[in-house]
Amino acid sequence: MTSHWPLAFVFQQSSPQSTGPSSGFFLFQLALIFGIIYFLMIRPKVKKEKDHRERVSRLKKGDEVVTAGGIVGKIIHLEDDRITVKSGESRFVVMRDRVADIPSDDGKKEKPA
Repeated sequence: MTSHWPLAFVFQQSSPQSTGPSSGFFLFQLALIFGIIYFLMIRPKVKKEKDHRERVSRLKKGDEVVTAGGIVGKIIHLEDDRITVKSGESRFVVMRDRVADIPSDDGKKEKPA
């Protein structure tokens, strides 16, 4: 005797699902999740990058910088997209966008009294 129960599932009439209030609620949840991700992850990063670009554009001779490679030194010469940094007895040229931090930036950090 052969069983035909798998065919029963194929021939069953399925009722169409309604897209009533549940789809509106789903869209609200999706928008809420996107808003949370934007305000907690994307916006602070964009703001931090903008602040960093502004600080790098205000570099001047004598500022202390930390490069992306971790080298700490003072700026001795500035060009459009390159800076010359002196660290110890060495001097080297670094692309301006490879400056990772500016610890001597007086506008952002205050030294304790």
